[in-house]
Amino acid sequence: MLPSLTHYLNSPIKAAPLAVFRILFGVLMVISMIRFWYHGWIEKLYLTPQFHFHFYGFEFIQVPGQYTYLLFILCTISALAVALGYRYRLAICLFFLCFTYIELMDKTTYLNHYYFISVLSFILIWLPANAYFSIDAQRNSHIASKNIPRWSLLVLQMMIAIVYLYAGLAKLNDDWMYHAMPLAIWLPSKFDMPLIGHLMEEPWMHYLFSWGGALYDLSIVPLLLIKRTRLFAFSLVILFHVLTRVLFPIGMFPYIMIASSLLFFSATFHEKILGILRGLLGKSVTSNDTNMVADRTYFKWSRPILVATLCLQLLIPWRYILYPGNIFWSEEGYRFSWRVMLMEKTGYAQFKIVDGQSLKRFYVQNHDFLTPMQEKQMSTQPDFIIEYAHLLARHFRAQGHQNLEVYVDSFVSLNGRPSQPFINPAVDLLTLENDFRARTYVLPL
Repeated sequence: MLPSLTHYLNSPIKAAPLAVFRILFGVLMVISMIRFWYHGWIEKLYLTPQFHFHFYGFEFIQVPGQYTYLLFILCTISALAVALGYRYRLAICLFFLCFTYIELMDKTTYLNHYYFISVLSFILIWLPANAYFSIDAQRNSHIASKNIPRWSLLVLQMMIAIVYLYAGLAKLNDDWMYHAMPLAIWLPSKFDMPLIGHLMEEPWMHYLFSWGGALYDLSIVPLLLIKRTRLFAFSLVILFHVLTRVLFPIGMFPYIMIASSLLFFSATFHEKILGILRGLLGKSVTSNDTNMVADRTYFKWSRPILVATLCLQLLIPWRYILYPGNIFWSEEGYRFSWRVMLMEKTGYAQFKIVDGQSLKRFYVQNHDFLTPMQEKQMSTQPDFIIEYAHLLARHFRAQGHQNLEVYVDSFVSLNGRPSQPFINPAVDLLTLENDFRARTYVLPL
């Protein structure tokens, strides 16, 4: 059985689907970088804040001041080079490093689709995506080939399947299925939508979106895999993601998922797309007739690395079972698990600085240290609260205060529930550190 599987995975297939995906990915990333710059988000999110929240283990990642613009320039140029297939290996490595660095600079900006882009770009490092319809293939006949190993396409399809599968499984919870939360909170604000705006306050519409979203996530990949249902599935992909883009401010993610769904279409379909591009370019972009991409050294490394990557993506979302309580409340194991738009949390956090000897105390105005976006994120996430408490301690020690203790009175509302105490107010936050241990200082939901 193993030899048959190996033969299947290494069997040649047309390179056109991978070439089209490389082009679309690169173009979408260029647009994303330009969009980020155009809206002034570089300054607003990275240069204006006095302080940045860090991912555990990546505290050494710092915002490089005005050089942050250089990071975005490098991201844009490398993404364009990826789309063109020009010095592809260097370009995709540079894009992955720069984009992931940007993503890690401040935990406040974390989004699932940023993480998804980092994972996709890492996978693309190990694929022969420049073998066809690329400047590299035009310039170097040893690279050029119309065929690639089957695993090169399968690994991307599997990554897309993992995202949808876990997004669907995460929706099978009480709040989403039985209370239509948080959609019942979000949708009524869309009353001004053309045609269907007047329906957004109807409870049955909230449940339609909730149940329909779960069904879509769990079924869309099988429907894309089956040739007879592929066009129907693709129409659902477009409808679903265009609708979510209209309803919610989730950036480029819908377009990335639409482009990714094309990976399930036949090579003939992708050849037609490349034919259109050839016509637009006004010249023939060809590749030699080699039956298979040469088994270069990086191929020997790429297969085990890609298998390890997929295994990690299958395992990481399950780490929440190691922790007690509600994952949406404590958020232990929440990030990097493809839980997309499943909760609405609002919170209030008032920090108290205490002199442990004299017992003198004073309260902190959060807006003196944090931007409104940072304060919103901090007030509902335990690891933010701990990191912020240590920031306050460093700040006030530098001003001459001693014997400091930091406490917080915090209240959080989850998915429409009444606001309730969040962090144990009797715990000195300076005795706590962010690590992988259970957050016993978070009060039960």
